[in-house]
Amino acid sequence: MKDLNNKVAVVTGAGSGIGRALALALAKRGCRLAVSDVNKSGLADTVKALKGSEVKSYHLDVSDRDAIYAHAEAVRKDFGEVNLVINNAGVALSATVREMTDDDFKWVMDIDFWGVAHGTRAFLPHLIASGDGHVVNISSVFGLIGVPKQSAYNAAKFAVRGFTESLRQEMQLENQPVSVSCVHPGGIRTNIANAARMGKSENADAQRKGFDKLAMTTPEKAAEIIVKGILKDESRILVGPDAWGIDAINRLLGSAYQPLVTRFSRKNLYV
Repeated sequence: MKDLNNKVAVVTGAGSGIGRALALALAKRGCRLAVSDVNKSGLADTVKALKGSEVKSYHLDVSDRDAIYAHAEAVRKDFGEVNLVINNAGVALSATVREMTDDDFKWVMDIDFWGVAHGTRAFLPHLIASGDGHVVNISSVFGLIGVPKQSAYNAAKFAVRGFTESLRQEMQLENQPVSVSCVHPGGIRTNIANAARMGKSENADAQRKGFDKLAMTTPEKAAEIIVKGILKDESRILVGPDAWGIDAINRLLGSAYQPLVTRFSRKNLYV
């Protein structure tokens, strides 16, 4: 996919943050947009910001498998085809393995992993039929390394990475007209930390302030990096200098990165 003009692009979690920024960046390149979010108000604001572009919005809870498959059919019917799917919707949880509840664990996995997996599978036949398709799944730097108090989020994002990398190879081996990219953002200045669930013993204010300090990249910059990665057909798209640093440490040290993260966490997460 060397040109995005007139391509039909699907973006989940488009009501704020990276999702909204992606919708705006794709619109500038001439995409026809199918945007969705569980937050109706945020989604409406995104549509307003897209004034002048061809856009249709959909209320969608990506934790609902049947709703995702129905959404895929609706988009195909509304636009005639689908070329690009960005499974971006996500949530966060800060809690230790001992402290997190089953409900919170399931909440994260249903949205951050199953939302991506079902979103990919639901749209894949339409992407293949288009003759020029691309799947973009949003993982995280926490899909590259494990971090204390992020076990559920780590589990989901590592799963997204494995699922997406496997799919890319399958599409190549089957000579299918679909490219696949996995995105690993570092700290992005979005509302995800403020909307995160916290374990009972967590100091929510301290955790969120800590995240804000580490958020190095704006959603707009993240979107530009992702779009450029799509056009270059990159298999792994790293977003932000912290993402590049974490990827390098992981490659150089392997599992030996863990003592570094432990020391960092003792100072910044266990407060």
